[in-house]
Amino acid sequence: QVQLVESGGGLVQAGGSLRLSCAAASLFFRFNAMGWYRQAPGKQRELVAAITSFGSTSYLDSVKGRFTISRDGAKTTVDLQMNSLKPEDTAVYYCAAGDTIATVTSVLSWGQGTQVTVSS
Repeated sequence: QVQLVESGGGLVQAGGSLRLSCAAASLFFRFNAMGWYRQAPGKQRELVAAITSFGSTSYLDSVKGRFTISRDGAKTTVDLQMNSLKPEDTAVYYCAAGDTIATVTSVLSWGQGTQVTVSS
């Protein structure tokens, strides 16, 4: 299993921005799909954004127009730029990677999770 190392996250006021980054520890392994899930207390883990090696992206409806996912040319890192943050975006965000990450069970590797807290 390839380790995913996350950075970013923290506390921000509503309307603010944060950037999450995730790097695959191995430079010799390329996942087809990488992205971010989030889990708020008492709720199920949900897919926020995903990007394939071909650059195809998908977003949770509630974050469309506010979040942008990107991937580096080497396909080993993925970033999530989060703008216009809302209190309901508060959650632990997990980097995910695999052939597909459309479902929790399809994910091959998970990051350790990083807390994002948006105050009102």
